Amino acid sequence: MKRIGDVMKDIPIRSPSGSTGAIRITSKETVKCPICQDAGYLRGDFPVGHPGFGRITPCVCKQQELDEREREKLRKLSNLDVFSHYTFEDFDSEVEGIGEAYEIALQFAQEPGHQWLFLYGPCGTGKTHLAVAIARYAMQWHKMTVYFEEVPDLLDMLRATFDPNSGSGYDDRFESIRNAQLLVLDDLGTENATPWAREKLYQVINHRYIEQLPTVITSNVDQRKVDERIMSRILDHRLTRYVEIDAEDFRRPGETRRMRRGGRRP
Repeated sequence: MKRIGDVMKDIPIRSPSGSTGAIRITSKETVKCPICQDAGYLRGDFPVGHPGFGRITPCVCKQQELDEREREKLRKLSNLDVFSHYTFEDFDSEVEGIGEAYEIALQFAQEPGHQWLFLYGPCGTGKTHLAVAIARYAMQWHKMTVYFEEVPDLLDMLRATFDPNSGSGYDDRFESIRNAQLLVLDDLGTENATPWAREKLYQVINHRYIEQLPTVITSNVDQRKVDERIMSRILDHRLTRYVEIDAEDFRRPGETRRMRRGGRRP
């Protein structure tokens, strides 16, 4: 195993801001990244005593690798593969009461920006379908790190991973979720939350509210049953597009609504 001093010697030195930004390192004959010479990290050329002395930062190539790793981790956690048919193409937007929600969801997926989308309505009206379609669109076309989860399952997972004696794994998971480039929470209000779980959910919502990170939330329960602090942030008209879906449950016998295969492509 190499000593830390030997490892530091292999990391290129980038000149401080205001200079040419050139890297002071002997060029290798063949490198994939000309910036860091494949070291993956850069360290500033600062004098002893400077706050930046000895500090290393990921190179662009390394940051891309880390971002891709994070996207893949959250993709697996979201388990979106089981919703492979939940796309905009497969959604029947011609059913009465559904068309406007479809158009708004598609617009959000195309330009998520710094806004929230709240889909509210009874069971079986396509809220989850639209939420998953947004998540899949963001991953495919925007290459965003996306986390999708039903709120009850999210809280169960946080409880299962929490260990007060060794919280590093939990802390990493919690930070990944609340800082995901797009967070999609399904079935808000159906959870049977303990005070601890309710507080953790509030921390996720509040953090994303303050940072204005793109968020999609669906719910079918009386909003008065949800933590008032959470609903206050969700219903902030300056941030959230509120969409109430007034349609029949397509799962009930005799309902003519169907999942459409094919159709127009967003």
